[in-house]
Amino acid sequence: MAFKIFYDGTCPLCEKEMNQLKKLNTDGNLSFVDIMDDDFERNYPDLEWQALNDRIHGMCEDGTLLVGLDATHRAWSEVGRGWVYAPLRWPIIRFFADKAYLIFAKNRYKISYWLTGKKRCENNNCKAKY
Repeated sequence: MAFKIFYDGTCPLCEKEMNQLKKLNTDGNLSFVDIMDDDFERNYPDLEWQALNDRIHGMCEDGTLLVGLDATHRAWSEVGRGWVYAPLRWPIIRFFADKAYLIFAKNRYKISYWLTGKKRCENNNCKAKY
């Protein structure tokens, strides 16, 4: 079973990161779940949608949920690029990185607009063709 990453497919920056992970996921170590899909709640009734919307989550093979940068680090590790996020998991840096991530997660649409010119992806306008 692959590490399952739950993400907001209407967030341009989130979608961009997921597209990069999808390209690198040649061994199939990751599976991707867009929490904004119409059938999300039907497929995952035991997960709290609002918590998943507030911060990125990942589910390990044993059902353990990783949250925030722990989930992101694990996802990138699964595609051989964990070193990119590893410094953000070092003890002292971890505290500040997690606080910064919470600010990003809360303001992701505004930050996406500043960086991409799009607040939200609509009608699959951010989806890669796979």
